[in-house]
Amino acid sequence: MRVLPTPADVASASPDPLLRWAAQALLPGRGGSAWARGDAVAVWAPGLYRHDRLVLAGPPGDVLALLREHSRPGCRPVVTAALAEELDWPLRGVFGWMDRTGPPAGPAAGARWLAEDEWDEVGALLRRANPDSWAWPGEPGPTRWAGVRAGDGELVAVAADAWSTPGVGFIAGVATHPEHRGRSLSVRVCSFVAAALLAEHGTCALMVDAGNGPAIGVYRRLGFAYRGLAALRDAGHS
Repeated sequence: MRVLPTPADVASASPDPLLRWAAQALLPGRGGSAWARGDAVAVWAPGLYRHDRLVLAGPPGDVLALLREHSRPGCRPVVTAALAEELDWPLRGVFGWMDRTGPPAGPAAGARWLAEDEWDEVGALLRRANPDSWAWPGEPGPTRWAGVRAGDGELVAVAADAWSTPGVGFIAGVATHPEHRGRSLSVRVCSFVAAALLAEHGTCALMVDAGNGPAIGVYRRLGFAYRGLAALRDAGHS
């Protein structure tokens, strides 16, 4: 087993964008760690996307060894759903990771970055349209919010640049006003954010509920590919 001290070391050990995204925990002051065993990599990422996560990828035997060594009470080990089927480890739940690379799409009409004095409106929209959002204005993670306004000026769709890291941009906090759904507003705001993140980072990603077919469809329209992930039980599962 060897230590991977920097995000560049993780990227050299594995091209997986999920691991490269988690490797932001190795930036100064983030408190993360990473290790490799054979062709497997594990990244300990405290506070990433609202939870302490241990993100792992690679051959099942080496992943299982890393999991046994570095899982700890209170953390959320994350692997692909396919890999989870090969591990003798209790499952917490499943969800989806979607990413894309390539040139950004064209401009999204009506979407723009919002000024900080507009973020109170973002919070009000989230409380009405997506109260379970994992991204909120003023909390750790989001660095900027994009939005679309209706003709009367009301904020009707939002999405955040949140938990992005050099090389992998990340979208979160997507919401559309209930009375304005069915008008492709989420497509517009997500297209705007994705274009910016692709231009800045080369890769753009997000997480989605595995059962949220409409959202997955929106992101597929924007060129994102879906991969199933599994959250495992922590080291205290026994």
